[in-house]
Amino acid sequence: MFVLNGFFIAGTIICALAVLLGLIATVIRRYPDDWALVATAGTELFLIVYAVAAGIRQVGGEMVLGEPWEFWGYLLTALIMPPIAFFWAVSDKSRWANTVLAVSGAITFVMLFRMEQIWHVGVIA
Repeated sequence: MFVLNGFFIAGTIICALAVLLGLIATVIRRYPDDWALVATAGTELFLIVYAVAAGIRQVGGEMVLGEPWEFWGYLLTALIMPPIAFFWAVSDKSRWANTVLAVSGAITFVMLFRMEQIWHVGVIA
């Protein structure tokens, strides 16, 4: 059984929005539009809040049930993805830069899913 919490649900919605806007922008635009860029920035903002909350949860006594180094490794890698995609899109100015933004949102979701698995490893069946 996978534990659904508010962070996972919010992250899923934010990542899905980033993917959707990136794909729509790929289809109808030749260059990255503001909506796709803002969605990617929103993904990064969510990850920063998630990182702070994870730190507070650990300091408060709620421990990662899996390997902490693996959780924090995924989180640091996830934090790097949206800025790389954002700066790629700003500098590339082609239709395919929007695809990079969409893929970044999808990868961020997969990493968020994995981080939640690592955090709650004891309750996943």
